Amino acid sequence: MARDRLDTARRAPVLDRRRELAEFLRRRREVLRPADVGLPVTARRRTPGLRRDEVAHLASISTDYYERLEQARGPHPSTAVLAGLARALRLTTDERDYLYSIAGQAPPPGYGSDGYADPGLMHVLDALAPTTPALITDELGVIVAQNPLNVALLGQYAGLPGRGANQLWRWFTDPEVQALYEPSQLPDLTRQYVADFRAAVARRGADPVAAALVAELSAASEEFRARWAEHEVAVRRTTRKVLLHRVGRLDLQCDVVISPPAGQRMVLFRPSPGTDTADRLALLGVVGTERF
Repeated sequence: MARDRLDTARRAPVLDRRRELAEFLRRRREVLRPADVGLPVTARRRTPGLRRDEVAHLASISTDYYERLEQARGPHPSTAVLAGLARALRLTTDERDYLYSIAGQAPPPGYGSDGYADPGLMHVLDALAPTTPALITDELGVIVAQNPLNVALLGQYAGLPGRGANQLWRWFTDPEVQALYEPSQLPDLTRQYVADFRAAVARRGADPVAAALVAELSAASEEFRARWAEHEVAVRRTTRKVLLHRVGRLDLQCDVVISPPAGQRMVLFRPSPGTDTADRLALLGVVGTERF
């Protein structure tokens, strides 16, 4: 009998933590409206807030998995799942850290995103979705969120495992990425990317994550090694890009909006004035990710 009580006492904190996580997820889900997360407003709903399947879709997890979390009977979520939930529920940085804590995980460091996207930037990203491609990236080039038009423009980055979501890594290791751009622009764009990256690495000080990325890029790309050795430093704020896309030539001005609290930036791709790029982006919004 005594042993049974001891076993129950040992299990209690785990069960309480799961209930706390379940209640927090449910409460945050109920205060959100579809419009808050870029979803279309359809018929009148029986219950307030988002549906469970909508949160699961936004967090890139299965509906069954999410339902078990809200019912306090799910597994201990990984950091990737927690980052997806924080992004889906538009949590503030404090709320994100709380989510990690009650799930038994260490919150990301102040300079790390771990797949989390700043909710203010996410709101703008959703608002731009119908007409303007946009993405959100952390300081080291990891794309943590894209709107559908940006996925149609550049391909899927957000959510990919390993270095797959890092635009700098893909720029120097995936030939198809640079092939999308006007060839005459490549040297200048490469210099801008590396100069901006060097500024970010310096801001983070003795950060092992940044150091590891520099080392891996240096080992994987001779082009990166050459540019890195030039020691150019320049924070990227706006860039003109010309993409040779399947919908035609796209002349774009890429503007950067920075969120200091999260250390993240949103890049929006707006049509250059005096070009037909706006019409071509409208066409891209129709055909989406389909191939001709």
